[in-house]
Amino acid sequence: MAQPALAEDKEIVVTATGLPQSSDDTAQPITVINREEIEQVQGGDFTRVLTRLPGTTFTRTGPMGSVTLLGVRGAPAGQTLVLIDGVRVNDASTTNGEFDLAQLANGTIESVELLRGPNSVVWGSHAMGGVMNITTRIENGASGSIEYGGDDRVTATAAAGIVSDRFEAALSGSFIDAEGYSAAASGTEKDGYRQYNLAGRARYRLTETLSLSANARYSRGKVELDGFPPPTYTFADADVTEKLEAWSGRIGALYDTGSLQLNAGYTIVDTRRDGDDPSFPYRIDGRSERVELFGRVALPGKFALNFGGDHEWSRFSNAPDKGKAKNGSVHALLGYYGDRLIATAGLRYDDHSDFGGEWTFGANASYLISPGLRVRAAYGEGFKAPTLYQLLSQYGNPDVQPERSKTYEIGISYGDRGDTVYLAATAYRRDASNLIDFFSCWTGTAPLCATRPSGFYYNVGKGRAQGFELEAGLRFTPNLSTNIVYSYADTENRTPGDINRGNAFARRPEHMITGSIDWTTPLGLALGFDLRVVGDAWDNASNTRLLDSYALGDIRASYRINDTIEVFGRVENVWDQDYTIAGGYGTQGRAAYIGVRLRK
Repeated sequence: MAQPALAEDKEIVVTATGLPQSSDDTAQPITVINREEIEQVQGGDFTRVLTRLPGTTFTRTGPMGSVTLLGVRGAPAGQTLVLIDGVRVNDASTTNGEFDLAQLANGTIESVELLRGPNSVVWGSHAMGGVMNITTRIENGASGSIEYGGDDRVTATAAAGIVSDRFEAALSGSFIDAEGYSAAASGTEKDGYRQYNLAGRARYRLTETLSLSANARYSRGKVELDGFPPPTYTFADADVTEKLEAWSGRIGALYDTGSLQLNAGYTIVDTRRDGDDPSFPYRIDGRSERVELFGRVALPGKFALNFGGDHEWSRFSNAPDKGKAKNGSVHALLGYYGDRLIATAGLRYDDHSDFGGEWTFGANASYLISPGLRVRAAYGEGFKAPTLYQLLSQYGNPDVQPERSKTYEIGISYGDRGDTVYLAATAYRRDASNLIDFFSCWTGTAPLCATRPSGFYYNVGKGRAQGFELEAGLRFTPNLSTNIVYSYADTENRTPGDINRGNAFARRPEHMITGSIDWTTPLGLALGFDLRVVGDAWDNASNTRLLDSYALGDIRASYRINDTIEVFGRVENVWDQDYTIAGGYGTQGRAAYIGVRLRK
């Protein structure tokens, strides 16, 4: 018996199993933001889209272009997996293996999909806090936009493509140039940014059952930074720049008979950073290559088996350090897809060239009580492999083991995001162990200090994150709607003997509210207001430096002159709130933007 067909009026998601499926066929909380909403939000800064997703936080060390990291449900950026067109893009060269969101620009993005909670059974390492898949644009025709404002920022985008029954191909690009503002909160010198983004993807249907696909993206940027200049060596204005060049791609084949799906591919990801700080010049390079297979076979009685395997080769260099590793995995996920009950359970095994083997288990279920009303529950184990830097650098420890977590969650929802009425509530708890920390040989002694005189990475930490997410969306009329999301996350360091035991983790606000209201007037003028409220957070692990709460409001407007031309504008931070995301780093004050969008 074939698995239920994908509902045409439902969101299609891939983060749950690695293959496309209806959002109704998963018991995990997944939010999708499409191209229409991305354009409604306006601007090239990806964090403007990110703030609409439940349970998410971000940190940024300065103006746009500075390192920007995503956190989900209190997990650090290294415990969140990021995919672009299904390609894992977490950076193999960084200390914690996170992905820098500064590589992204909204002009090349078609949709953003976020699965909250662990999914290491399907995706393996990093998928402890959540999994985000970013799909690049596919345009049937041509479009472009340009806007100016704020810190002398120019943002230009263009996209073109063709879509037919057998063939589709698209290319999109984005350019951002900004004079910026000081990265150091105490500074007066502006720190600018310039970025080029290019993305393309194509698919050709050879037969009714076999298709070939390819995608690629390229990002190149240069950002001015601040540093620790003499004679005080404190964070202040400095003449420092960083260049970032990143690219990734995938070629693959999809075989689909309805009862059997196979998606095989080869992926590659490369990221390089060059910094010219006179005191600490650096070049950091990381690369990952992977062959992978995702499959699904329909079984009798509304059952289906999702399965897959992959092998990855990764390497990094960060002078004087360099190293490489291999990892292979297999997984299977058995699911029942009934009219009311959806239930899945799966197992994964990873074999790493350095730390050995790792088993992961996960299970979830949902039940449709009445039309639109669904309850769900899930248990998931997550793990994060030690990074190459933590294993093989001058501070590396060959005995360090993966970080692990166990997550429990329950939820209830009514309707879907964008419906006339949408309501959802989710509660969760994640217990993490084997967290990797740095041991300083300057303040302690250990046998490994004999060969690592400055220190080394080791497993010691335990932590807990628990909380809940509330979502509400109302469409009063076809032209008037509102959405609001409240996220609560309570984090705690539970490491025995740690001086910071009992403290909250750094830069994890407990309370966050995001709200928006949109109205299209009878004259065709579209108006919108966004509100982001972030509660207090600690800036450091010792909980001695407080980041005060803040509230930011944005006003948006757009008007479509005809089918081809649309003008738009917005004011960000309308009440010119003085706020801090990361201690010592500057943030943007009030800023206005105006632009025009063309379609053909």
